[in-house]
Amino acid sequence: MAGTLDIPNLDQARAVIVHPAPDHVAALMRQLNAIGLSVTNAWPDLPASAITADFIFYDTDMGHDAQFPWGPGTAPMPMIALVGTEAPGRIEWAARMGADALLLKPVGSSGAFSALLMARHSFELRRTLTSEIKQLRQRMSARQTVVQAVALLSAQGKSQDAAYDQLRQLAMAWRINVEEAAARIVKNATDKGILRDSH
Repeated sequence: MAGTLDIPNLDQARAVIVHPAPDHVAALMRQLNAIGLSVTNAWPDLPASAITADFIFYDTDMGHDAQFPWGPGTAPMPMIALVGTEAPGRIEWAARMGADALLLKPVGSSGAFSALLMARHSFELRRTLTSEIKQLRQRMSARQTVVQAVALLSAQGKSQDAAYDQLRQLAMAWRINVEEAAARIVKNATDKGILRDSH
């Protein structure tokens, strides 16, 4: 999925920094304010308003799963990990939580804008891929249902080609797509134990 990096307007965006020492992230807060973001600090728990934030920055050294009201990797916004200790377990936790970008601590006078852009890009890419995977799984499931419906129709003594043609004709008559018609036929057969004559 190649494409250009969309540079969003970050003015008026909201960020929450989940860090135990607000004075340690003062430089980050200054950068974010200069970019135009509204910033709040939270520790150890996120406020309820964090669910509507545009970005979450979280500490990987002392952070833990229970701080977030969503499961690992399912945040509804881009997540940026603040990495101090590069211990493998902490990096693994940051990745499992769904880090869309990393920012090394101590945070200096630069890096926040790049982290925001990369996080937004990674988050949107992951969301697009997740949606595409869901659609592909639905299509695979629908194809299995079409195969079941064709098998049910061909059990009436028709060839598979004739049964598929009948399925297409039923879909046109019912003004629905083939997958929906197949689901009706399979549901009917499951509910009744037999396949009613659909003509």
